[in-house]
Amino acid sequence: MNLKKRRIPLLLAGLAVIGAASAAGYALGGQNGQNEAQALAARQAEITARSRQVMPFDLERTTHRFTKSATGGLQTVTADDPADAQQVTLIREHLTKEAAGFSKGDYGDPASIHGGEMPGLRGLEQGHTRIDIRYAEAPTGAQITYTSSDPALIKALHAWFDAQVTDHGQHAEHG
Repeated sequence: MNLKKRRIPLLLAGLAVIGAASAAGYALGGQNGQNEAQALAARQAEITARSRQVMPFDLERTTHRFTKSATGGLQTVTADDPADAQQVTLIREHLTKEAAGFSKGDYGDPASIHGGEMPGLRGLEQGHTRIDIRYAEAPTGAQITYTSSDPALIKALHAWFDAQVTDHGQHAEHG
C-alpha cells in the first residue's frame, strides 16, 4: 500500500517534467520558426531589391508563375492589370532576352538575383544543350517553356522553380 502511494506522486512528478520539457521544446521550436520566418522575409526583401536591378518590369504589378510538368515546366510572367500595356511590353522584352540566354547556358541574371548556389542553377547551365527552351507571348505577358527528356535536368529545373517561388515570395507562385 505504501508503495502505491509513493508511485502516484512520482508518476505525477514525471508527467510534470515531461510536460515542462514539451512546453520548452515547443517554445524553442516556435522561436526557431520565428527566426526562420524572419530570415526568409529578409532574403525575400534582398531578392526583391536585386530583382529591380535585373528585371525591367515592376514586381509589385506583375506575377511570376512556375508550373512543373513531367518533362520540365512553364515559367509565366503576367501583368496583374491586363490593361497595363507598359508592364506587358517590359515582360515580353525581358523574357525574350532570358530565353535566348538560357538557350546558350547563360543563367547570369538569375544567378545575380538569387546567388550562384541557387538550387538547380548549375545543372541547367551545364545541361542547357539538352533542354528545349521556347519563348511565347501570353495575353498579359509572356512565358518560357522548358522541355527535356533528361531526368536530372527535369529535377534541376523543378528545384530551380521551387527556389524561385520561395525567393520571390508574394511575387511568385506555383502554377
